[in-house]
Amino acid sequence: MSLVELAHVCSHLQNASKARLGLTSISLTKLHLSLALGMQRQGFISSVTPGGPQPPIPFAMQPQGDDSGPYGDDNPGSYMLSRQPWLAYPSPENPQSKTQSSAQHVQVPENRARQRLWLGLKYWNNEPVISKMTLLSKPTKRIWLNAGDLELISKGREAGYVKGLSKTGECLFITTDKGIMEIRECVEKKIGGMVLCRVF
Repeated sequence: MSLVELAHVCSHLQNASKARLGLTSISLTKLHLSLALGMQRQGFISSVTPGGPQPPIPFAMQPQGDDSGPYGDDNPGSYMLSRQPWLAYPSPENPQSKTQSSAQHVQVPENRARQRLWLGLKYWNNEPVISKMTLLSKPTKRIWLNAGDLELISKGREAGYVKGLSKTGECLFITTDKGIMEIRECVEKKIGGMVLCRVF
C-alpha cells in the first residue's frame, strides 16, 4: 500500500471538486478502487468506472438493446430509447432490465500504466459534496487504532492523535483485514485498523 499515491489522490479529488469537474480519473490500484467504492457507498461519489486513458461513455449514451426502429439498423436500440428514455435506468420491479444487461462493457488496458479509475463527482445546491479530503496516516507515521478508540472518535472525542468526528456528514475511512470500511462500520463490527483519510 502506497500512502504517497493516496495523498496525491486525496488532494486531486479535493481540487477536482473545487474546480467543478463532473468526471476525473486516478490511477487504478486495489487501494484506490476499495476507497472509491467506500466513498460511493457513503454518497461522496456518483460513479466508479475502471477503464483506460479515455473517459467511459455515459450509460444513457451507450447503444441499448437490439431493437431497431424505422430509421435503420445503424444504432440499434436508439429508436426505442428515444421513445421511452426511462428504459435506460433500472426499475425496482425489474432491476435486471434488458437495457441494463446489454450495456457496453468497459475495456481496461492490460498495460498497468494506462489503467485509470474514472470517478463521477457530486454536487448539491451548487456546492461540491467533497469539500475537504485529508490523509491522516503518513508514510513515516501510520496511525493504528483499536475498536475502542474508533468508538471514541465516532462519538466526537479525540483518540490516538485523531480528532473526533464533529461535522455533519464527516466520514473516516479505515483499512482493516476485511477491507476498507467507514469508521461506523468498524465500530459496529468491533474491529480496528489503520486510519486512512477523512472526508467531509
